[in-house]
Amino acid sequence: MVHFLNGQPMSPAWLNRVGPLAAALLLFPAALLYAALPTPDQNPSHTSVAGQLLIATPTMGDPRFSQAVILMVRHDHDGALGIIINRLAAERPLATVLRAVGADAEGVTGTIQIFIGGPVQPEVGFVVHSPDYHRPETLDVDNHVAMTSNREILRDIATKHGPKQSLIAFGYAGWGAGQLEGELERRAWYTAPDDPDLVFEIDREKVWDEAVKRRTQDL
Repeated sequence: MVHFLNGQPMSPAWLNRVGPLAAALLLFPAALLYAALPTPDQNPSHTSVAGQLLIATPTMGDPRFSQAVILMVRHDHDGALGIIINRLAAERPLATVLRAVGADAEGVTGTIQIFIGGPVQPEVGFVVHSPDYHRPETLDVDNHVAMTSNREILRDIATKHGPKQSLIAFGYAGWGAGQLEGELERRAWYTAPDDPDLVFEIDREKVWDEAVKRRTQDL
């Protein structure tokens, strides 16, 4: 059985403080936990891209991020964290996933898609979803998107009591202090406002093209 860990607010070294994972899965080799995230600055000294989409430019040199579209969850003076939304890894029976995380799967049918959220700590799981669903541990990214990391959300999705829209991803894209700012200055990324259609609805193979069309500027 997979054990869920409860995250606590992180100190300035928050990018290196996601808790350890217990157990492994056969077809779902990662566990969902609440990854503690930094509290956003109330008066940031830089322009934060939290709540926006980060879009890899055609000249992106890192193959891990080629044509990646990243929902930015946090960005402050300590660093940044985002979830890639257009890297589909697999599709699995929802009952299999529920059993793997120790939840009741009786009567559950259907499948869910699993995404690669980024190259950092692929054992860390996130459910990005529409803001109509909320639990005590839910993180509101902005008015359009929220994030919950708790196995109960999977059961709620299975029983039609979950969010209307959701995306399950493992791993994340992380930057240390000042690192993302440097990449933006080097024009490795475009930015665009987040859009629920891009995050949840549009064919994943078309997300990058559509996001590029909506970029706010050529950096």
